[in-house]
Amino acid sequence: MPATVHLELVSSRPETTQGVTRGAARLLIDLGYAPLLEVGLPNGRRADVMALGRKGDIVICEVKSGIEDYRVDRKWPEYAPFCDTFYFAVAPEFPDGILPPEPGLIVADGFGGAVVRNATASPLSGPRRKALTLAFGRLAALRVRPA
Repeated sequence: MPATVHLELVSSRPETTQGVTRGAARLLIDLGYAPLLEVGLPNGRRADVMALGRKGDIVICEVKSGIEDYRVDRKWPEYAPFCDTFYFAVAPEFPDGILPPEPGLIVADGFGGAVVRNATASPLSGPRRKALTLAFGRLAALRVRPA
């Protein structure tokens, strides 16, 4: 009798990060946002996904590839001053109960995602929104400039 072979697909951390990032960005597009990846913020931090809504609202998603990625990276509260809503974006296999309850939660893979928990809105001030929107627009334009 032949032996049963059990194959398990295991993604590396970079593959997981890439898939979750892609899925979160696709979800944001479906929700009416224009996302950019790897966006530098005025405080020197870098947002994994930052998106601009039709009404000028700004969303930031911090992608976590796994529990260890979350546990060693405690900079996520520093994103709040630069967005109206903040989400964690994780893979479907990310365990429940690890992330704090305040931020929103997106579960995503390379094909799309879903908002599992809505983020609490904390509207930006007018001057900060204007500065961030101008910087976002300039970054987007520079990324598509002709070579």
